[in-house]
Amino acid sequence: MIAFGLKLFVAFRVLLLARASRYVFLSVNFWQIIRNNRNCLKFTSGEAFDLDFMQLVVSGLANGSVYGLIALGFVLIYKATEAVNFAQGDLMMLGAFITIWLVNPEYVGMDFWLAIPIAISIMAVFGYLLDLVLIRKLFGQPQIAVVILTIALGFILRFGVGAIWKHEPQLLETPFAGREARFGNVVLGLEEVAVIIVTILLTLSLFLFFRKAKLGRAMQAASQNQLAAYYVGIPVKRVQSLVWALAGAVAAVAGILFASKGAVDPSTGLLGIKAFAAAVIGGFGSLPGALVGGLIIGLIEPFAAYALPSGYSQIAPYAVMLLVLIFRPAGIFSQMQKKKV
Repeated sequence: MIAFGLKLFVAFRVLLLARASRYVFLSVNFWQIIRNNRNCLKFTSGEAFDLDFMQLVVSGLANGSVYGLIALGFVLIYKATEAVNFAQGDLMMLGAFITIWLVNPEYVGMDFWLAIPIAISIMAVFGYLLDLVLIRKLFGQPQIAVVILTIALGFILRFGVGAIWKHEPQLLETPFAGREARFGNVVLGLEEVAVIIVTILLTLSLFLFFRKAKLGRAMQAASQNQLAAYYVGIPVKRVQSLVWALAGAVAAVAGILFASKGAVDPSTGLLGIKAFAAAVIGGFGSLPGALVGGLIIGLIEPFAAYALPSGYSQIAPYAVMLLVLIFRPAGIFSQMQKKKV
């Protein structure tokens, strides 16, 4: 009941922020493609989808995969600690800028494939230290305290990144930039294919980690009952720090994939608002649900942009989130359980 009330409270806050931050969520080029191809979106019964329409669907899936990756960070922390990290989108943005700093020739100019594990490691350490220095101080406090702290942290991260790397959009130089993959007559950018494949593999790996690995089961046990977990020998505080490290690493992967698709700036961190909606839609305790929720939002956006007037289409994902909260509060893939005492 507390979790549902918290999500409902944040839902209204998200709606207020949606209009102010709408320019962040998809690139101008993506919306221009939709406007230019409205005639291609029409189809009749018994006929095949138009080729351009199929490419828009795949682009929506690629964007949805990014939302799903950020939503994975929400679910990871909530699944293990029952806390909601509203700075997850900003961690993604920070991971993107760290990778740009390592890879682009105007900065360090490191090899792309060497820079990826370094950037992921930096973000994992940052997540671990974040829990060690800040989050752990709120141990035993109400959940709303963590919510307020992470919202404030998001503002700090956006300011800090803007101060260091400025506020102009920047691109990540990748070895597959401008390259295409053909599936029959459908032409896709390699970066879109990479986003979809990496997201599916990472979601599957995390799902198996929580199901099979001893550390994954320990994380879930700590979220169910911290005192009982401590009595059976689980180092609760260390486990929670490792969860934040894992969420930081996942945010870095999301940032790398997002930056490979388009330009990023400090306000890109507001993408976490849509990722939160994806986590709610899919089910806040479900890793596959986070991915499915992200894909749903990614597919809703082009359809809403086609069917609704400009501006109204931006609230479509949040309208879906509110409907889910009303009719299925625990999400599509509900894994909410009562605490064991």
